[in-house]
Formats: sequence, structure tokens, C-alpha cells
Amino acid sequence: MAFMNSYCVAFLCIIVLLPALCHGGDYYSSRATYYGSPDCLGTPTGACGFGEYGRTVNDGQVSGVSSLYRGGSGCGACYQVRCTIPEHCTEEGTKVVVTDYGEGDKTDFVLSTAAYGRLARPYMAEHLFAYGVVDVEFKRIPCKYNYNLLFLVQAHSRYPGYLALVPLYQPGAYDITAIEVWQEDCKQWRPMRRPSGAVFDMTDPPLGALTLRFQGTVYDYGDSNFWVQLTNVIPSEWKAGYTYDTGISA
Repeated sequence: MAFMNSYCVAFLCIIVLLPALCHGGDYYSSRATYYGSPDCLGTPTGACGFGEYGRTVNDGQVSGVSSLYRGGSGCGACYQVRCTIPEHCTEEGTKVVVTDYGEGDKTDFVLSTAAYGRLARPYMAEHLFAYGVVDVEFKRIPCKYNYNLLFLVQAHSRYPGYLALVPLYQPGAYDITAIEVWQEDCKQWRPMRRPSGAVFDMTDPPLGALTLRFQGTVYDYGDSNFWVQLTNVIPSEWKAGYTYDTGISA
């Protein structure tokens, strides 16, 4: 975990919390369906590349999305989703986290069984499952967790020649649209590649502790962008399968 002075911490709090605090937004109309799994949770093989985290985050109330996937930058986003059949659906619906790409019958959301069932009033879930596809309303909401933003070094990373990172517990209501690594000997930022989903990778990363910066994009406000720098956030001898704490939370 990187240690930052109080100025940097305050700066990070302001820049990260602004999108979360200012985000309200109207509901949009769409449709939702669901997919089955043995335990009603998400799938560890989702397109976002989250692995087991994609199965269990938010108590398994997760979703695949189509247009909201945005080439993978939509991975980790949170949405409030509610169905629109008054006799069967709750007014608030449920919060879901995007962990996969999924298309249905003119749907924006392919929900886990756990998430789809939470749309229903008590004892009404059976009716919603019988429909298979339901009309819904949705809006983007800030993600809030009891954890800081973490970077997972994917299992197929190989020290020191290949590094693949996945952000977990991403707070706020912004997409991570780019990650760059500081190359000290060249005094420049090197962009990481997004091969798929939420995964960012790089061959021959700099030696020593890594300083990263990521670009956040808030789409509801004219596609506004901001950068957050994380000094020495990845240790010099990073290990595949480990997570590293950024100190950033919602």
C-alpha cells in the first residue's frame, strides 16, 4: 500500500468523491433477463476477468450488460435496477454490479438469479422467473464497499516480465478508462493495454515499486475525465494472485 502525505490524501478524496456525491440521474427504460447458476450467484468466468470476485461481489447480485459494457470500461459499475410490474415488483428494486458481458432479448441486463429474484415483492419471485424477461428502469449509482479500491495481479502474470492488473471494489460512479505506469528512467508515463474486460496489462514493466495513475470517466457529465496518481502502490516484488490496497474508498 502506498503511503501519501496529507495533501495527496485530501486531493484524492476530493477527486474521487466528487463523481459519487454529485451523481443522481434519472431512470432509463430497458429490459432484463437472468441466467442460471448452481448457487444463484455470479460466474467466475465473466468477460470482465474478475474471477471469483465476479461470482461473489455484492452477495452475488451481479449482471452481464450489453451496451453498458463499453468495451470493458463498464466493468465494476453499479446500477439500481427495478422492474415495472406493480403487483410483482418492489419500488426500489436492487443494486447490481457489472461483472460480465451479456445479451438477451432487447435487454441491457442479464442478471444473476440472486439479483433477478431481488426485484420481486415477497413471494412474487416465481412470477418474475416465469416471465423470463421483464421491463425495467435503471440508473447508475455510486459503488460503496467496506473495502478500499484494490488492484489484483492476475494469476497469469509473470514477474518481472508480464504484469496484468484488475481493479476490484471500484468506488464511485466513474469508469476506469485508462491506466498508466511511471517509467522513472525515461521520465514518462507508459500506457497499459486493455486486452479484455477490466484487465490492464503490460510487458516488461519498470523494475522497483510501481507508481500508477488511472483515468476516471464520468459519462453523465459530458464525458468528463480526471486522473488519480498512486505512488508506489505496487511493491517491487509483486506476486501473481496478490491484491494491493490503494487506500481509496467511497
